[in-house]
Amino acid sequence: MAPVPQEELPILEALINIRNRLTVLKKDRGDFIKAHDVLNLYHQTVKQVTKLNDIREEQPPHKNRVDTTLSDVFSLLSLFFLTIGKTKECPATYCQISSIRQLLDHMNESAVYNESDLAPFQRRLDELREIVRSDKESGKHPIAMTKLLDRQLAGCDNILASMKESLSEISVELIPIHERLVTLRRQLVALAAKDNFSKTELKPIQEELRKIDSKRVDGKFLGPGGSSVPTSQALCSSLLEECFEIAQEIKAREDSKNVPFGLKPIYDRLSEMRAELENLVLTRRWSLRETDLWNYTVRLQEIDKMRVDGKFVDTEGNLPTGQYVLLYLLRRCYGLIYRLLSSSEPVSEELMPIANKLSTVKKCLNEVLKYGGPFNPRDLYPVCYFPFLSCYKSKLGHQNLKCVAQYQLALFKIDSMRQDGKFMGPDDSVPEGQGVVLAHLKECHELVEMLKEAMNETEEEEGEEGEDVIYDDDEEDEEDGYKQADGPPLFSACRKIQHDVDNLYFWGKCYTTK
Repeated sequence: MAPVPQEELPILEALINIRNRLTVLKKDRGDFIKAHDVLNLYHQTVKQVTKLNDIREEQPPHKNRVDTTLSDVFSLLSLFFLTIGKTKECPATYCQISSIRQLLDHMNESAVYNESDLAPFQRRLDELREIVRSDKESGKHPIAMTKLLDRQLAGCDNILASMKESLSEISVELIPIHERLVTLRRQLVALAAKDNFSKTELKPIQEELRKIDSKRVDGKFLGPGGSSVPTSQALCSSLLEECFEIAQEIKAREDSKNVPFGLKPIYDRLSEMRAELENLVLTRRWSLRETDLWNYTVRLQEIDKMRVDGKFVDTEGNLPTGQYVLLYLLRRCYGLIYRLLSSSEPVSEELMPIANKLSTVKKCLNEVLKYGGPFNPRDLYPVCYFPFLSCYKSKLGHQNLKCVAQYQLALFKIDSMRQDGKFMGPDDSVPEGQGVVLAHLKECHELVEMLKEAMNETEEEEGEEGEDVIYDDDEEDEEDGYKQADGPPLFSACRKIQHDVDNLYFWGKCYTTK
């Protein structure tokens, strides 16, 4: 890496200061991240980038510490933009483009991919390019920022084009064999990464590999009728040999029961990270702050830099067995990070608890609709979250039928948090994601209305049939010391259990939920 020129030193100092402030902000879990804090640091960064561009226009650029520090700063800023819900602005695309670049580099290095693997990356790059183009045309972000992202996108496009060109060289006759070998190789490395596996899992893969190998004549795959020798023999043959090699390594490792001693520390670190990231994929709605992914990215890059000519070596510089396992775990971790980044919702951290609660209410209401009616107030009494009512059995025999009143109470509480129709942050700011949250709220209200209509239809049918079913809850309420309260329909029916409801997580205050 080239030394930092004297004229770039002030820029480097400013960028290091910004990176330190972003790191401190990332570690602060006691409060929500404020949008104005992130935007302030973003504008300071853009100012330094503009200065750097002015300096480097006069001389050929050489990659130095300024570039690596700037990359760290933009990666952190990009994660912060995702955290505050600004997912549709170009700074938020930086970390996603970098993640795609890492995955494409690894796929290109392994040469194990097909058209169906590249298509999702192409679609995502097109979506990110559209975000950058929109911001460029609107002038929402400086030209220096959009130029940087255009260069990153162009780099990904070049790798994709090279990978597609490699696939285009495969003859039509060998495409099915190539795609099947790619699938089998992935199954093998996934099997190799398991701590314990059954030999019965390996046997069918080996048998299929032997069947593919039997199609070769004198080491070559033949075309239809055996009269021609299709091109791209080397690619398919090398992939087949690699599959056999991995299968043999799995059998050898099964005999030794351990990853080679020299690679054990790396294996343990990657396995731990994979487990943590897989857990985040499952619980991201409740536990993920996008800036947390920075630590995983840095740790993976450190491990990636340990490779020599694409391979992991031990302390003595030797190449132990178990390379495929480590590379699989490394790429799996990169893939999980990309999955978490691309699934980030355009809702700020402050509104995420409300969005999660509304999503839960919507799913529950859909479940109630799925079970169908007929409903009456007694059927729709709370039974699923209150043990003292769990013994109640509805007409349908479904003991845990969710109640409309309960969900209407939840919606009433969430509605009451709005000020002038908007959800406000603790500092009276307007967090990102208002449209998404309000859309969820509207859908929930519509589902409640549908259930109430089903109840009314049931009552009318019972009236026509002369069946008078009377539930006199007023006397029970008075005996228990509760009085009917004014509010939305069915709200009063839940009033007497409100003190229990308030103690549940489901009804917890949104702004104190982490």
